[in-house]
Amino acid sequence: MNAMLGLPLETILQMMKAAYEDKVPFNALLGIKIDSITPDTVVVRIDMKEDLVGNFEKKILSGGVISTVLDFTGGVIAQLQVVKEMMDSTPEELLKRLTGMGTIDMRIDFIRPGRGKYFLATGSILRLGKKVAVVRTEMSSDEGMLIAAGTGTYLAG
Repeated sequence: MNAMLGLPLETILQMMKAAYEDKVPFNALLGIKIDSITPDTVVVRIDMKEDLVGNFEKKILSGGVISTVLDFTGGVIAQLQVVKEMMDSTPEELLKRLTGMGTIDMRIDFIRPGRGKYFLATGSILRLGKKVAVVRTEMSSDEGMLIAAGTGTYLAG
């Protein structure tokens, strides 16, 4: 069992999940949920609802919502890497580093219209340096159709 800050890593991940879902009002407004979280991966889910439609005629998910979910997913992936790197840190050191992280740049490629009952976003770290993390993200519909992909650069130090 890996332990950080006197707690098992799984406990830390569940605390992060709860903070993302319960402490960030914008995530709650959009309905962003974490389906699963491990030291290396996160699966983010958002259910389609009328309030998230960007094209009322075609009833497709707003590009702004897609961008937000992919940015959030990339940020979580970057934070997971920082948590793993800081296994021997104090809670204060970890909190300072995590709350200092933020998006520097983001590119989203919209591949297909956002149609579906729900959408899942995943990501992977491309590089974690001392100051910057680069992450690749993807969002798919409930039918497994890739609707968007992104690359994000995050302040990590």
